[in-house]
Amino acid sequence: MFSTISRSISRHAVTRARTITTTPRRHADPWPLPHTPQHVEATKTPEDEARIQPLPRPNESESSLRARLVYQSRKRGTLETDLLLSTFAQENLAKMSVPELKEFDKLLDEPDWDIYYWCTGKRTPPERWAKSELLEKLRVHAQNEGKVVRRMPDLS
Repeated sequence: MFSTISRSISRHAVTRARTITTTPRRHADPWPLPHTPQHVEATKTPEDEARIQPLPRPNESESSLRARLVYQSRKRGTLETDLLLSTFAQENLAKMSVPELKEFDKLLDEPDWDIYYWCTGKRTPPERWAKSELLEKLRVHAQNEGKVVRRMPDLS
């Protein structure tokens, strides 16, 4: 009796396996694997798509602007970008002029991974950032030619 049940189960399993593997897909996969062409196409946003506008900060003092940029460069949400931007801010923010601070503020409105890939040279920045001196400084900082061991700076 055991062998009859065993054969019945194995025959059912083989039939079920054939059904699963040979059934053609009728619909696109709702959860494609990351970085596959289907995922890239599904997550692509047009360059001219309206982005969320940053809060207007009229009459923000220079000290408040610097303090906010220190915090925003450190609390991005992506560790790689946090480390890159926070160490850059620690080294450069104190000596930046107000127009440079405002440019850095605009850069921080960009998505984390875009900033990271532009700074590491993995992707070409869009035209609006292609000739930016600030982005060039960030690229030099990201190259870390002095092989400095970097860690997240303390918030003071």
